[in-house]
Amino acid sequence: MVREGCPVTERSQLRRVEVDHVDFEGVLRRGHLVVNADTAETAARIFTRLYEEGFPIRRMRGVEKYGGDTLRSLQADNTSAYNCRRPDQINAPVLESPHANGRAIDINPRENPWMDLRCKCWSPGPENAPRTPGPGKILRRDVVWQTFIDEGWIWQNIPVPDYMHFDTGYPSTPYTQPGS
Repeated sequence: MVREGCPVTERSQLRRVEVDHVDFEGVLRRGHLVVNADTAETAARIFTRLYEEGFPIRRMRGVEKYGGDTLRSLQADNTSAYNCRRPDQINAPVLESPHANGRAIDINPRENPWMDLRCKCWSPGPENAPRTPGPGKILRRDVVWQTFIDEGWIWQNIPVPDYMHFDTGYPSTPYTQPGS
């Protein structure tokens, strides 16, 4: 949702990346991410690899399906990317935010929660906060982590746990492929 006050001012700065994924029942699904134009190719490569590896993703829809509401998207266990969040939903200055710039991806939020310091609670819930192996979970050095790292992305680069979150750097700057 492009809106006034966001760093992305025109839809032409964004791309819809459609990718296949398997859900938690092993069923083939087609989902999409809305990302910055400069991250479209890397996002497609990453999610193609995760599909090939059989990594399960509950659902993958743009946050517009949830009215741009981050919490609703997280509670739905929705994998998403671009979101210029409302002022009451942000934890970074909007112009610097990787999500508001389309350069961040949150994967399986229920399996990979983050610590919200506003409430000192795990969001969207605490049940998967322990980093033990399980379907849809991201662990350091696993296939998800390695795939993003190989593409030059950074995992949870804030001072609190944010297990679902990968971005291209904070503050958000245009993506450059490693070795470029």
